[in-house]
Amino acid sequence: MRPTPSRRATATGALIAAAALLAVGMQGGAATAAPEAASAAPAAAVKGADPGALPAKLSPAQRAELLREANATKAATADELGLGATEKLVVRDVVKDVDGTTHTRYERTLDGLPVLGGDLVVAESKSGKTEGVTKASRATGAQLKAVGTTADVAPATAEKQALTAARADGSKSTEASKAPRKVVWAASGTPQLAYETVVGGLQHDGTPNELHVITDATSGAKVFEWQAIETGTGNTQYSGQVTLGTSGSGSSYNLTDSTRGNHKTYNLNRGTSGTGTLFSGPDDVWGNGSASNTETAAADAHYGAAETWDFYKNVMGRTGIKGDGVGAYSRVHYGNSYVNAFWSDSCFCMTYGDGSGNAAPLTSLDVAAHEMTHGVTSNTAGLNYSGESGGLNEATSDIFAAGVEFYSNTTTDPGDYLVGEKIDINGDGTPLRYMDKPSKDGASKDSWYSGLGSVDVHYSSGPANHFFYLLSEGSGAKTVNGVSYNSPTSDGLPVTGIGRDKALQIWFKALTTKFTSTTNYAAARTGTLAVAGELYGTTSAEYTAVANAWAGIAVGSRPGGTDPGGTVFQNTTVKAIADRSTTSFPVVVSGLTGNAPSDLSVAVNISHTYRGDLVLDLVAPDGTAYRLKNSSSSDSADNVVATYTVNASSETANGTWNLKVQDVYSGDTGTFNSVKLTF
Repeated sequence: MRPTPSRRATATGALIAAAALLAVGMQGGAATAAPEAASAAPAAAVKGADPGALPAKLSPAQRAELLREANATKAATADELGLGATEKLVVRDVVKDVDGTTHTRYERTLDGLPVLGGDLVVAESKSGKTEGVTKASRATGAQLKAVGTTADVAPATAEKQALTAARADGSKSTEASKAPRKVVWAASGTPQLAYETVVGGLQHDGTPNELHVITDATSGAKVFEWQAIETGTGNTQYSGQVTLGTSGSGSSYNLTDSTRGNHKTYNLNRGTSGTGTLFSGPDDVWGNGSASNTETAAADAHYGAAETWDFYKNVMGRTGIKGDGVGAYSRVHYGNSYVNAFWSDSCFCMTYGDGSGNAAPLTSLDVAAHEMTHGVTSNTAGLNYSGESGGLNEATSDIFAAGVEFYSNTTTDPGDYLVGEKIDINGDGTPLRYMDKPSKDGASKDSWYSGLGSVDVHYSSGPANHFFYLLSEGSGAKTVNGVSYNSPTSDGLPVTGIGRDKALQIWFKALTTKFTSTTNYAAARTGTLAVAGELYGTTSAEYTAVANAWAGIAVGSRPGGTDPGGTVFQNTTVKAIADRSTTSFPVVVSGLTGNAPSDLSVAVNISHTYRGDLVLDLVAPDGTAYRLKNSSSSDSADNVVATYTVNASSETANGTWNLKVQDVYSGDTGTFNSVKLTF
């Protein structure tokens, strides 16, 4: 890209979702300039990390100034990125590293219409040089330019279709809560004109409904849908006696935490709409530790919000969900015997039911952190709440919920790698989810497989939770804080953990600087490896551990070693794949006798924005080519992360084998990450 002098030497989107803890329904003004932050968040400077690559601790005023600067230069940024004359950028978020690198997240519009799935992140050095761009969609400028803005179907058709989809989820709404709006839908591949319709009401279990339905504006067919309700001194029920941030004096107090963005906690009193009533009282003592006291659940929720706020501020350097110092609010006593909790973008709030028989409110510390983290994800990566990105969204909430528990370190609820262990959803004392072996809950998946994206997001989160546990603690049997774990790997090989603090930092930086609305498991691997390289170097133990932990859940390959049943030879030298090019990646095999096996395993990991562009062949030492993958103009998914089996029994094993990669279409590029042959 050409340099743009006006960009940030002084300074240079995504689908919104909101979430519930349990699976329900279908899947589906200028600020004044502030001094530049020069240090990482206090607890974030984990041992061995490059201090310059760590997130800087920004005050709300400093973040506001970065946003102002990004807005002032967004036209120049659009020009540098080669956007068309009718495309515009909308600044969504900015984060900054200690060394001055900025990561600016943008959404796009086309002729004034939102481009859903068109979000991107631009990384820029302190001097204003663009260092990288991460896009949620492979759509080219030519493809976007070809999208017309005149619809062939009426908005009423889209609304009717959306109402039908919502009824299947339990909604009794007879009209959309938001009228259909024209959008450009780019998240699924080729951009197209569409309508986005939002339907409200309630789902089957009483959870509020905010179903977003995307309808093709040419054919009237449903293209996509997602649910935007993401299901996910106090005497508390779960954390014992704690100190709460409150307001008032004398004989009048209320649950307003003036030190944490004025976070407030409200009583819905069994209602299912509105804000409720702010908890207030004649003294500054809240609850008695029993669910029968209405203030107890409020104390738990208020405490959970405070601890989560402190974790993000003190560990990750992010002040508030949006990084702007503004608090969300909490609502407790939602519905009657409602067994769930959820975050909603529309109210910017966390909501908690009282559980079965109104005896076990879902207000434990990890549940509160889980729901509040949905807000952080929505305001950073904006991971679509559907498919593999939805599983990563849910896992992100579980991962940082564990981080908050360990950070809080209360005697009654010490840190663990269990989810919802205090609220007894199952009625038998077992947790809702397990991170060391997710399948122990009977539904979550331990490892990635090709059909994972069709699984409910609360269960497709399992592999990412498993990855985080392996990266933190390693595989095998161990005890942490009195809890016994025994984590297996998909390839049967051990993983050595790097510690929870490093794992949390890697995931957070990837979330805020590498992930987009459409990130899937393969792209999450690429993003976390990139972050590990920035923080620790690509030859570090931490980088290797990230690769091994992903391999431990069947995403990508290990840097080396022997797999069960065979000897591994591989090439892990990362190299760019140019557009419309042919590149060979050699693997030298030596020390073997005889011929190659009839089931030679070829594990390929390539990051690419349109894998249908690629033709893959394994070329034997004598020049014989074995086709692994053909190109396909309709295969619009990202990345090639796959293992192929080749009958190479007629080939001598020793010699130089090559993975030949042909990019046969124009418009997309990628990166070779690794190829592994197992003999």
